[in-house]
Amino acid sequence: MFGLGGQEILLILFVVLLFFGPQKLPELMRGLGKGMKEFKKAQADLEDEFHKAVEAPEPKTKPVEASASKKEEEVSASKQS
Repeated sequence: MFGLGGQEILLILFVVLLFFGPQKLPELMRGLGKGMKEFKKAQADLEDEFHKAVEAPEPKTKPVEASASKKEEEVSASKQS
């Protein structure tokens, strides 16, 4: 976990406990858990949107070149008449 060993994690937790006290610590951890949950949810939603975009068939539209050449034919046909 981030290259930290057991002793480093215990030291960090001890320092946090000293700064915030035992009454605030559960509230801080609860907020951290909610934040992580929301982040994971947003990440999963974003991944789902990417998968939908990749798997969705592309809309069938006429190529721009074909419609342009069709207009040219109509113009030339009207000039010949």
